[in-house]
Amino acid sequence: MKRVLFLLTMLWLGLGPSAHAGGTWVATPYTPVKAVFEFYLDDPRKIGSALYWVRSLMNPLMEAPYDYAPEDLDIVVVIHGNEIVTLAKKNEARYQEVVDRMRYYASLGVKFKVCGQAAADFGYRVEDFQDFVEVVPNAITELAYWQQRGHALIVPKVLEKTFDIETIR
Repeated sequence: MKRVLFLLTMLWLGLGPSAHAGGTWVATPYTPVKAVFEFYLDDPRKIGSALYWVRSLMNPLMEAPYDYAPEDLDIVVVIHGNEIVTLAKKNEARYQEVVDRMRYYASLGVKFKVCGQAAADFGYRVEDFQDFVEVVPNAITELAYWQQRGHALIVPKVLEKTFDIETIR
């Protein structure tokens, strides 16, 4: 009892753990995810940054301590903004880097879905897209479909970078 009173007195006097101690690493017990990404971007060049959101979801889950296999993850990307042009075969040379990245993610099981209505607005047909792309009737309906099946909705926010990290650190 005296020990408890002593410890409580020390805490009250501020002699407990320092308020300036460092942070604590916590390995949250993640389980395999079901996620649907909505890509609706104003500039096709932003798709590269949006794809980092996919990487940021997958990589930690596929590394220690989780070590999930790609097939354990259920990830869908629904595309219906100006970035749709990056998936047209005729634009592959122009967007080669992001096409290669999307093809890589598709090889890991990520599904890439393009809105059929948006495709029509751009004058594209199903056969105009890369072979890993599935064209669906409508992006909004597709997003609702996956969410109703338990997929978390993730909407990447791709901002214009005005400061480099060294400047603001």
